[in-house]
Amino acid sequence: MRILIIEDDATIAANLYDFLEGHGHSIDAAGDGITGLHLAVSQTFDVIVLDLGLPGMDGLTLARKLREEAHVETPILMLTARDTLDDRLEGFSRGADDYLVKPFSLKEVEARLTAMYRRASGRVTSRLLEHGQLTLDPKTMAVLFAGNEVKLPPKCLRILELLMREPQRVISRDEIERLVWGEAQETSDTLRSHLHTLRRALTAAAGFDPVETLHGIGYRLRNTDA
Repeated sequence: MRILIIEDDATIAANLYDFLEGHGHSIDAAGDGITGLHLAVSQTFDVIVLDLGLPGMDGLTLARKLREEAHVETPILMLTARDTLDDRLEGFSRGADDYLVKPFSLKEVEARLTAMYRRASGRVTSRLLEHGQLTLDPKTMAVLFAGNEVKLPPKCLRILELLMREPQRVISRDEIERLVWGEAQETSDTLRSHLHTLRRALTAAAGFDPVETLHGIGYRLRNTDA
């Protein structure tokens, strides 16, 4: 499964990340509600783990915005220290699919996420991303460019997916790093290296590089029909 963890407690987030990744899942994480909302809307996930007590935007507000404004149907497992019936009912009313009270077992988290994903199979759909000759399937992360398959490492796939969701918008280095790595990187070398790998693979597939650099501003996709 591709899982988004939105949790501000660094220890809990790290434990969830390490355990779920160690069991073969693909993980992205956010430490505040605003970043979590952006990730949940701009990328495709199979399930979301959502803490209620988040900085920037609380989990209940985030869940409501996902369901009512963004119309995102990705299953949500809410994590909270609150254990009253009213708290659980409010969580479900805002769009939660399941509810787990802290402290919890990591094995139970995975079991509940798997159950939610199975129930949602067929209900949560992924729109094929297309930009000229370039296509990306968010569900399988398969990439075709000019009819040729493009093999990319995970972070390069995330960068490409981010660019393809809004191909006309210039996306800054800071935003790419925050959405792909979860935080700004200490130097520009990390992003530069991944962009080099991405561009080389795309050029090998179609004979040209569709990623445009606007120096001092950010990156966007060129018209790939050219």
